Amino acid sequence: MSSSVIAGLPGPAVRPVGTDSPSANGKPLPVALSRPGVGPAVYATLVELGADPEGLIAELGLDPGLFDGGKLVPYAALGRLITLGAERTNCPHLGLLVGQRGTLGSLGYLGALMRHSDSIGDALRALVAHSGTQNWGAVVGLGIHSGVAVLSYAPYGPEAECAATHSERALATMTNVLRALCGADWMLQEVLLPRFKPRDALPYDRFFRAPVRFDQEAAALVFSADLVEQPIAGADPTVRRLVEGRIRRLEAQRSSSLTEELRRYLRIQMTWQLCTAERVARTRRVNRRTLSRHLQAEGTTFRQLANEALFQMAKQLLADTCMSVTEISATLNFSEPAAFTHAFRRWSGMTPSAWRLENRAA
Repeated sequence: MSSSVIAGLPGPAVRPVGTDSPSANGKPLPVALSRPGVGPAVYATLVELGADPEGLIAELGLDPGLFDGGKLVPYAALGRLITLGAERTNCPHLGLLVGQRGTLGSLGYLGALMRHSDSIGDALRALVAHSGTQNWGAVVGLGIHSGVAVLSYAPYGPEAECAATHSERALATMTNVLRALCGADWMLQEVLLPRFKPRDALPYDRFFRAPVRFDQEAAALVFSADLVEQPIAGADPTVRRLVEGRIRRLEAQRSSSLTEELRRYLRIQMTWQLCTAERVARTRRVNRRTLSRHLQAEGTTFRQLANEALFQMAKQLLADTCMSVTEISATLNFSEPAAFTHAFRRWSGMTPSAWRLENRAA
C-alpha cells in the first residue's frame, strides 16, 4: 500500500482554477501558530542532543520567550530552530524526535476530550473538529474508504519550507496519541511523509513500526478502519461533556472568518476530491452567489483562495520532496506539466525548477 490509498478516497484532486495571485487580495497570510508545549519540546530535544538552544535562538534572532511553556509558537520560528538544530546536531530526524515527546496529556482539553470519547472514531473526529483550538496553520483530516482509515496532517500557513518538519512532528505525536487510546498492540499499516528519504531511515522505522513511504504528496497515518469502532475503556461521559463545553467556549472566543475556514477546507480536501466553489457552497448550504458575496466582503474570492492553496502545496512538494515537476503537476490535477509551469510562473515569477533550485540551495 502507498500514497494510492489517499488517491483511492472518493473523488479526484482539486483542479486548477486559473492563475490569480496566490495570496488573497494581495494580503499576507496570518501567522501560523503551533500548540503550547511544542516550543519546550524542541528546547528539551536540542539539550538532549548536546546542542545549545539559547545560542541557536540568538543566532536566528528569535525571541527566547517564544519557547516558554504554555505559549503558542509561530510555525516559522519552530521550523527555523528545528532546521538549524538538525544541521548543528547532525540529526536530520529532529522533527520526529520532537514529535515523540507529544502525548495525549500534552493536547490539553482536546486530549481529555479524546480520552473520554465513546470510541476511537469519536476521538479522531473530535481531533479533526477541534484541532484549531491547539494551533492555527495546519489541519487534521480523517478519511475512511474500502476498509482503510487515513488520518492526515496538512500545514496550510505560508511557511512552505517548514512543512516536512511540522508534518513528521505531528504524525509522531498523533501516533503516540493513538497508542495511548488503542493499547500497545495497535499497529499502523503504513506512514506517508511529504519529504525526501533521509540517508538513515531507521529512526522512522523504529518509532512507527510500520512501512514508511517518503516523497508522498501528503502526511498521513494509514490503519485498518475497524479501529474506529473500538470503544475506549474507562471513558467518562460526564468528563467528556464538561471538557467539550470548555472547548466550545474557547472556540467561541476565537474569531474565524469565512476566508480562514475555506483555507482549512481547501488544504485538507485538495488531494481527495474535486473542490469547486459550487461544492463548497453546497456544504455550507448557501448558493454560489451568496458565497461569493461573503468572500468579496472579506476582500477575496474562491478563485484566489483555491490558487493560494495550490501554490502553497506546490512549494511544499518542490522544497521537501524529490517528486518530479510532472508528478507534482499530476498531483495538483493540472492538465499537463506546461499548464502547471505557466501557473507557477504567474504565482512566483519563476519556473518550478528554478524555484526548487533556489530554495533548496537556501
